[in-house]
Amino acid sequence: MRDPDPDQVRPAIEEPPAGNPPTGPQPTTGSNRIEQRFANRPPGYPNALVWLRAGIMRDWRGVLGAFVATWFYVPVALLAAVYGAFSLAVIGLIGGTQVAESVPQELRDAPLIGGLIDAFLTRSGGVLGGFIGFGVGFLVGFLVLLVLPWRTVVDEPATLFTGLAGMVAAAALVGLLYTLYRVLLEPWLLSVSGARRLSRRETERLRPILYDCAQRLGLPSVPRLLIEDNTVLTNARAYSRHVVVTTSLLTESDEDIAALLSHELVHWRTGDEVTSAFVRGVALPLVLIHAVPTWLMRTFPHPVTDFVIFVFFWPVLLTMKYVVLPLHSRDVRAAEYRADAGAVLAGHAQGMRDMLEQRKSFESGRSGWDEAVCATHPASELRLDRLERLSPVAEAGGVRADDDTILVSSADLFPGPGSVANRQTLVVAGALALVCCLGGTLLTVTQWALFRPQVVVGDYFSALDDHDGRKALSLLDPDVRAGLDGDQLAAMVGAKGYQPPSDVKVTSMERDGDEAVATVAFTLAGQQVTSELPLRREESATLGLFHGWRITAGPTALSLPGVPGLTVNGVAVPVTEEGAVVALLPGAYTLGGESNALSETPAQLVAVRPGQDNVPDVQLTPTLTATGQEAAEQSVRQYLDACAATTVAAPENCPFRFYNGAPVQKIAWKIIEYPKIQMELTGPTTARVRTPYETQGSARATGRTAGFYGITPFTEDETFGVSGVLSLVDGKLTFRAGDE
Repeated sequence: MRDPDPDQVRPAIEEPPAGNPPTGPQPTTGSNRIEQRFANRPPGYPNALVWLRAGIMRDWRGVLGAFVATWFYVPVALLAAVYGAFSLAVIGLIGGTQVAESVPQELRDAPLIGGLIDAFLTRSGGVLGGFIGFGVGFLVGFLVLLVLPWRTVVDEPATLFTGLAGMVAAAALVGLLYTLYRVLLEPWLLSVSGARRLSRRETERLRPILYDCAQRLGLPSVPRLLIEDNTVLTNARAYSRHVVVTTSLLTESDEDIAALLSHELVHWRTGDEVTSAFVRGVALPLVLIHAVPTWLMRTFPHPVTDFVIFVFFWPVLLTMKYVVLPLHSRDVRAAEYRADAGAVLAGHAQGMRDMLEQRKSFESGRSGWDEAVCATHPASELRLDRLERLSPVAEAGGVRADDDTILVSSADLFPGPGSVANRQTLVVAGALALVCCLGGTLLTVTQWALFRPQVVVGDYFSALDDHDGRKALSLLDPDVRAGLDGDQLAAMVGAKGYQPPSDVKVTSMERDGDEAVATVAFTLAGQQVTSELPLRREESATLGLFHGWRITAGPTALSLPGVPGLTVNGVAVPVTEEGAVVALLPGAYTLGGESNALSETPAQLVAVRPGQDNVPDVQLTPTLTATGQEAAEQSVRQYLDACAATTVAAPENCPFRFYNGAPVQKIAWKIIEYPKIQMELTGPTTARVRTPYETQGSARATGRTAGFYGITPFTEDETFGVSGVLSLVDGKLTFRAGDE
C-alpha cells in the first residue's frame, strides 16, 4: 500500500518455506542461469528479458525527466540561472530608476501626461527593471549552462549526433545496470533493510491468503513473502521478486489482509518495481547526490538543519522536486489505481475499502507541490470513489451496468507482454534507428564532404589553379582579408604570368579544438615544396549545424623598390620613392619594371609559399639595352657635330677649343675621331656618360690668326673627351654636357 521514498534501499532475504502454487505447477526455471537468477519473477512473461523490457519501457515520461535532469546538468544550469537572475535584477533595479532621466524633456513637460510618466518611471522603473533583469538573467543563465557542454561539438553535426547518441546509450546502460543490481541483489538488500523470512505462525497466517489471492487473480506462482517487524504501521510493499509486509498486518482481518496482498500481487505481476528502478538508474548520479541531503534531513530533523542543508543542496533538491518526481509520480499513481482494481478482481473490494478508510485518517490536506504533484499515491477518497465504479467482468455479466461502471478483467490488468521486442516496438525502434542512421549518415557525409578543414584547403588551391583570386580570398579568415586590395590581388592571380601551385596534396591535418594546421606538399616554380597552413573554425554556422573553416595564413608581403613602371604579372603597381609593399597569394609571380629606348628591367620570378610572412627584398636593377648604347653614341655625336659646326675658337659647352695667344680671324672645326664613351645608368631614363683617357677623340681646327707679322694660317689637332648626362625626354635621348 505505501510506496516508500524511491531513493531508499529496501532489500530482501532468503526465500520463505516453499509451498505449492494455487493453481497449476510452479513455473519451471530450467537449467538456464538467467532463469535461476530471476527466480520468483512474475509469471506471464516468456522469459526474464521480456519481463525487464516490459517494466523498463512503461514509464517513458519518468525516464525522459530523469535523463534530461541528470545528463543535461539541470541542477548546475539552475544554479547559474538563479545567480544570473539576481545579478541582472540588481542591474535592472539600479538602471530602472534612471529610465526617467532618458525621457525627452518635451514629453516630461507635457501637462498631466508628463507628470504621470515621470511619477511612474521614478517610482516603478526600478521595480520593473529588477523584474525584467531577473527574468532575463534566469533564462540566459539556464540556457547557457545547458548549451555550454555542447560548445565544442555543436559545430559538427556528426559529432553532435554521436554525442547525443552516446549520452542516451550511457544513460540507458547505467539505468539497466542499476535495474539488474536491484533485481539480482534484492534478497540481500531487503535483508539489510530489516526484512526477514516468516516464522511458522506467520506463514500459517499469511501464506494461505496469499495463495488464494493469486488463484483469484489467475497467477500460477507467487513472490517470496517477507516480513518486517513494525507493530505500528500496517503496510506492504511489492518488489521485483518479493512482497514485504509488516507485522502489524497480522492483527487485521483476513479480508483486509487479502485486499492488501491482492493489491501488492498486481504491483509484482506488472513489474512496477522494475519501472521505478530503471527511472532511478537513469537518474543515478542525481539520485546519489539527492540521497545525501535527504538522509541528513531525516537523521537530523530540525528547521535550522533543514535550512542549512537546503542552502547547500537546493539545486539538486529543486530538480528532483520539480522535474524528476512529478513525471515519475504520474505513472506510480496510475499503478496504484491498477493495483486497486486487482483487489476488486480478486473479490476483496470491501477489504480494500476498509484499508483505504484507515489510511484516510492519516492523510493531511494536499495543498502543496509535494502532496499534490509529487504524491506517489492518489488521495484515498479518490481511490474509494473509483472502487465504487469497479466491477469484475464475471459479476457484470460481460455487460456494463451503467456508464460509470468500469469493468475489470485479468486481460485488462495483465496484458500480454509479447516477446523481447514485440512487433510495434520493432517497428518504432526500426523507424527510429533508420531515421537516426540516415540522419547521422547524411550529416556525417555532408560534414565530411563540405565542412572539413581539408575541404577548405583543397578549395583554396583549386581557386588558385583556376586563377580565381576572389574565391581564394573568400576562403581566408575575415580578419586576414581586412585591408587587402582584393581587385589588385585578383588581377595579379588572373594574369597570364601567374603560376599556381600544382600537384597539391594534404599530407597531414593536426586539429586542436577550433584550430587546425594542414601540412601541404606541392610543386611551385618547378620545385617540390612543403608548407604548413593554419586554419580556424568559423563561429557562424550554416543551417545552424555546420561550421566551416577559414585559412588564417594571410597573403605574403613583398617589398619592392621605387622603380617607375613596376608591374607584377603585367599589373601596374603604384610606387613611391620609398618603394611599395604588395600582398601576394601563394604562387609564382613575374616582376618587371619600365623598359624604354635607354634601358630595360629584366623580368624576375618570385615564388610565394603558403604561410610565408614575407619575401626578401627584391632588387629590380635596370640594364642598358644594346639599342640604348647605340642611341647614346648617336646622341653624343650629334652633340659633337653641333660643336664642330661653330666658327668660334671656344664653342660654348663643347669639349674642345683653340688658343695660341693671337686673335683668331676665321676658324673651322672638324671631328677627326669621335671619342669612345662609357655609360652608367643612374635610373631607367638617365645615364652618366664619360670618355676614358685612352679612348679620347680628336678635333682639327683650321683658320687664320692676326699677329705682329700679319695674317698667319694655322691647322691644329685637339684631343678631347666628353662627360655629361644622357636623358630620355619625350621618348628621345638628349645629351647634356656637364657633371650634373
